[in-house]
Amino acid sequence: MILSDVLLAAQNLQAQKTRTFLTMLGIVFGVGSVIGMLAIGAGAQEESLSFIEQLGVRNVLVESRPAANQEELQQRRRSSQGLNERDVRILEANIQTLEVLTPRRVLRPGRVLPKPARETPDLYGVRPAYAAIHNLRLVEGSFFQDKHETSSAPVCVLGQGAKVDILGYGAAVGKFVKVNDTWLEVMGVLGESIQAAGQSQGGRMRDLNNTIYVPFNTFQYRFWDMTSFLKDELDGIDMRLKTGADSIDVAKVVTAILNSTHNNTQDFTVTIPAALLAQQQRTQTIFTYVMVAIAAISLLVGGIGIMNIVLATVLERTREIGVRRATGARRTDIMKQFLTESVLISTTAEWKTIVTTASVVIAFGVSVVIGVVFGIYPAMKASRINPIEALRYE
Repeated sequence: MILSDVLLAAQNLQAQKTRTFLTMLGIVFGVGSVIGMLAIGAGAQEESLSFIEQLGVRNVLVESRPAANQEELQQRRRSSQGLNERDVRILEANIQTLEVLTPRRVLRPGRVLPKPARETPDLYGVRPAYAAIHNLRLVEGSFFQDKHETSSAPVCVLGQGAKVDILGYGAAVGKFVKVNDTWLEVMGVLGESIQAAGQSQGGRMRDLNNTIYVPFNTFQYRFWDMTSFLKDELDGIDMRLKTGADSIDVAKVVTAILNSTHNNTQDFTVTIPAALLAQQQRTQTIFTYVMVAIAAISLLVGGIGIMNIVLATVLERTREIGVRRATGARRTDIMKQFLTESVLISTTAEWKTIVTTASVVIAFGVSVVIGVVFGIYPAMKASRINPIEALRYE
């Protein structure tokens, strides 16, 4: 019975191809909005989670806040020396749940050899613990170790973008690059990293793929930052906490310690990736609600189109309805026929550009619901037509 209703509905729709197609367009855009909402939302969430995962959910990150101008810097220096190695020693001594820590300095080199194909990479001076703190993945060689840090060894690890721009696509380990006046031996190459992690001096976004990492002591003793008088001794301090530690509580302690050593000068920020994750989830929820509202409007327009076409069809086929009723068709049979046509219009227009189980199931479900909701009234109206009056209808 169901199959015969479907076949009859398909034949009736095929007889009005243009009208059916135009009606389907509303559902196409509506269901497409649903699928687009899922795709955009999932993509944004995955990228955000990947970025936060790289920052580390057990991490607490302290960043120096660059002064806007020389006058502001001088004002700060009256009460605070800025982020420095003394802060590192105090944090190491007072944070009981601290697992590892690294100070961080950043420099834009004046020259790099071989000459990069594109933008000059940033130079990061960090301790070996930086790799564990930020879950860095190496695709070639290894990260530098404590012995390289202790001896201020002239070694480096290249970000993926820096490696390609400077040394090309071949093997890089064992080769040398010259940064300013210092030759560095390449020890390893990192895999692709999440882009843009904050802002450097001057407001330029940093590309973590276009980075050269050297041991912190190597940076201290082998490189001179010409702009050091305009900023703090350290650009940041990155900490990883022990398992089970409450990063939010630790961040409050870190803030209190630094406020004390900096005399409450607001020249640093404390970032907690775990808090960023919670904020991202709240933002994602709001974003999803907005997208659902937009998709609902599109579906409403498409549903009204279905209702109009089925109502018009009921009027045009009044005599046919009368004949069917006169030959024994029940009201439920007439209702099922027009309801089936309504559902066919919506499900035939299903959007399938994203082939995932969830998106197809949701798209099909939404299509059926729209067909039933907006087809139920015309179908009920058709079933209530008096067969005698219908046979007289011209």
